[in-house]
Amino acid sequence: MIGFIKSSNKKIKTKKGSILAYVLVMVVVVAITMTSLLTYITSQVSFSKDRVEREKAFQIAEAGAYYYRWYLAHKIAGKTAEQIKTFWQSGNPLGVAAPVQIEYRDPEGGPIGMYELSVTRPASGSTIVAVRSTGWTYKKPSAKRIVQVRFRRPSWSENSVLANDDMRFGAGTVITGKMHSNKGIRFDGVANNVISSTLATYDDPDHAGGNEFGVHTHVNAPPSSGVNDAYRSAEALPSVPASRADVFRAGRVFPKVQVDFNAIVSDISFMRSQATVKFDNTGKGMHIKLKADGTMDTCRVNAFDATSNAITNYVGIVKNGSAANNNKPCVTTTAACCTAATCVWIKPSDHTKGQCISLTNYTIPDTSVVFVANNLWLEGTVDEKQVSFVAAELPDEPGYTGGNKDVFLGMNNLLYANSNGQSNGTDIIGVIAQRNVEILKDSQNNLTIDAALLAKEGRVGRNAYGSNKSTITINGSIATNLRYGFAYTGNTYNCGGGVTVGDGYCFRNINFDNNLLYFPPPYFPTGTEYSIDLWDEL
Repeated sequence: MIGFIKSSNKKIKTKKGSILAYVLVMVVVVAITMTSLLTYITSQVSFSKDRVEREKAFQIAEAGAYYYRWYLAHKIAGKTAEQIKTFWQSGNPLGVAAPVQIEYRDPEGGPIGMYELSVTRPASGSTIVAVRSTGWTYKKPSAKRIVQVRFRRPSWSENSVLANDDMRFGAGTVITGKMHSNKGIRFDGVANNVISSTLATYDDPDHAGGNEFGVHTHVNAPPSSGVNDAYRSAEALPSVPASRADVFRAGRVFPKVQVDFNAIVSDISFMRSQATVKFDNTGKGMHIKLKADGTMDTCRVNAFDATSNAITNYVGIVKNGSAANNNKPCVTTTAACCTAATCVWIKPSDHTKGQCISLTNYTIPDTSVVFVANNLWLEGTVDEKQVSFVAAELPDEPGYTGGNKDVFLGMNNLLYANSNGQSNGTDIIGVIAQRNVEILKDSQNNLTIDAALLAKEGRVGRNAYGSNKSTITINGSIATNLRYGFAYTGNTYNCGGGVTVGDGYCFRNINFDNNLLYFPPPYFPTGTEYSIDLWDEL
């Protein structure tokens, strides 16, 4: 009996030990679970706090970028190109020499954090400013956010066509870039980008009738075809402008802000001051042939035909010399310089085109300007050069002859060596004329011009020479004060494909070079306000 009782106690004790172990296991499991849960909750709370601080840091960084835009607007708006260059080079712009830190406060004035601005000034010939803004809060200074913003001043080379006059683009015209005129635009070709006008309506000078939309077309709406030259009520108030995707593939905008052509005066003066190569106003101008080896052949022009604009005489041009004078040719264009014993004088009408005794070779300057205080005949190819050519005579030029100088193109193509009409930022040509950028009468039948063209007082175009050409292709942009044109109406010449012209080039292709957005020709006119062009978080 006593032994039985002892046996029973042992069993009871064994059961109590099993329960205790079970309870301990449960406590450990619960403790581990609760610890993990508390750790998770704590981490989430911490993460949530960090996320709030990181979001604040991001907003502070963005505020820094927008502050710099405000800063530039107050420092640069309304200044000339020369003044803007001086600001970046010697004006001690904020954040360029060394990063600058600025405290960020809430609307009540309480401090929240800081942003640090590190700024890269524009490279020579560029309008791009890079700003890196790093933001953080005082509560979590380690939680930094970085925003990098690219600012850009708009250049006149950003439009396929920029005009200060009523414009008409006929059938056969294809344009890929933006186009704007301070007056009205009649467009009967195909536009692959936005076309805009400063005017809401205007009276098209090419036909009778009332006002039509600032940007309108005379192409018959599908399914019809062809062009109707009469007044179009569908393209005038009270009608609503139709989308006309067959013509305006990216739309049309009017009215829009005017572009000031008068501002170019100071730009041209600044270009002259910055020019690496300068030619005076002697003779009738300069003929410059660009070469892919990085040089250019130049020759002084003595005379040209006022009707065809072809060069008729260079300074010192000759056909041959004499053996008695070791074949040394005449260096003037008068008979008085020659005798029968020394050389043969050749009258100007017999001069060989392109032969020039006074030819001089120069290195084509890079990211700079070639300035001619006279007319300019330009042709050739550039290879890895960014250069602007200016033909203008300013009143302070010694021996001032009255200004109104022209650039003549078309003797041969004007090309980039490294691309098919797209500069890629390596090859850039700017052509600025005080008056006209003129295509010669005897221009190439299929002419290609890789350049940004600007005519300050006159127009970019070709006179009605009474002859027809096939195709002109401009890869770049056109800025023209007066109405531009490479063809004229009259429907006397059948170009094929349903296109007729009275005179000039049958087909006109104007292809915008996207790289001109970021690499305008050196010292090309630009706007004075910076806008955000690219935004990224690093």
